[in-house]
Amino acid sequence: MTVNIRALAAKCTFNVVDKGRSLADELPNQQAKVEGKDKALLQEICYGVLRYLPELENDAQQLIQKPLTGKQRVFHFLILVGLYQIKYTRIPDHAAVSETVGATASLKNRHMKGMINGVLRNFQRSYQPDLQLKKKSTEGKNLSDAVRYNHPGWFIKKLQSAYPEQWTEILAANQEKPPMWLRVNQQHHTPEQYSELLSQAEIALTRVDKLTGAIALEQPIDVNKLPGFSDGWISVQDGAAQQAARLLDCQSGDVVLDCCAAPGGKTCHILERTPDIKAMTAIDIEEGRLDRVQENLTRLKLTANIIAGDAANPESWWDKQLFDRILLDAPCSGTGVIRRHPDIKWLRKAKDIDTLTILQHKILKKTWPLVKPGGILLYATCSVLPEENREQIILFLDENKDASLLPITDDTKDIGWQILPGKLPDESTMDGFYYAKLIKSI
Repeated sequence: MTVNIRALAAKCTFNVVDKGRSLADELPNQQAKVEGKDKALLQEICYGVLRYLPELENDAQQLIQKPLTGKQRVFHFLILVGLYQIKYTRIPDHAAVSETVGATASLKNRHMKGMINGVLRNFQRSYQPDLQLKKKSTEGKNLSDAVRYNHPGWFIKKLQSAYPEQWTEILAANQEKPPMWLRVNQQHHTPEQYSELLSQAEIALTRVDKLTGAIALEQPIDVNKLPGFSDGWISVQDGAAQQAARLLDCQSGDVVLDCCAAPGGKTCHILERTPDIKAMTAIDIEEGRLDRVQENLTRLKLTANIIAGDAANPESWWDKQLFDRILLDAPCSGTGVIRRHPDIKWLRKAKDIDTLTILQHKILKKTWPLVKPGGILLYATCSVLPEENREQIILFLDENKDASLLPITDDTKDIGWQILPGKLPDESTMDGFYYAKLIKSI
């Protein structure tokens, strides 16, 4: 039997939303069952359903007479898969409906065929999309903020409080498809030289970040089509994440620690920028994720001391040697990278934020003694929430009188540097990120 893409999408989104599994784990499991362009289509549908989940749920609620529960629950997600295709893809409606209805056989319940067909046909008849965008406007309708903005209500409220003038822009940026950013290995080429190689390969770019040399592509592309990817000339890493190595500013002979290092992008970037540091140690609490660190190091022909260790318990792995530079990429809510991981909206809960801030505070407290006098710790998160970022640093500075904040931005009142997704003064399109640079007094 031919594998039905819509059936796989329904299983994937069901496992993420109802079972709490990560899209990064679940999607590859389903993609392994298909080949070629079908992998991309499956990803498009799964990401789309998770981006627009509240809106699609609202549509489905008006069409389904009785909620689908138990063994029938996966068919609820099949309906969402159908609705997403009709509203947000270029797939002809008749094909979207036909393929989605056909998925009932793959899901081993043909009795659901009539119900799925009826729901989607009713929606198709009643739906009046914009002919160009194929997107029904929600303006003027009596919808909750969660449905209107396709984000959980608790998160919207936090953004409204933290960013009263920017919260709608942040939500809109989270709904966009993320750009593909490249990190040039400047041991091989300058950003200008590599930009020329892209031009020769007819790969269009939109901009080069003036601070790091990061390159944003006009369209995502298979990494194997990038000039010199297998030779370590280039890596994929968002422009915001590339600021870490620049801000850490390692010097020749430094002893460096990368806490919570997996998958190793920042570790490798530091080594690319400063190949003459004395030593690099990369730790992560999840031993399985360190395989990715080693894979990245191997491709780029770099070396580091990799340790499976808990940053909150350095006594279990630390050899008492102090570090000149520490990058602490702290565990966080991930609310700055929702556009890349839309499942974060549904896996992360309001109560998780308090748990995370406690953990972040503990790791900061435990890591600070590892910094040499005169050394620097760079605190980083991919979050936009103040309690994980500036408030965390304000508390740390209050408790540690031997710590001082080094300025990152031109505004001396800033507590660190908060990058919001898709918004920078130079109209960049980076992920949401936060950095604070701390120096220990001598």
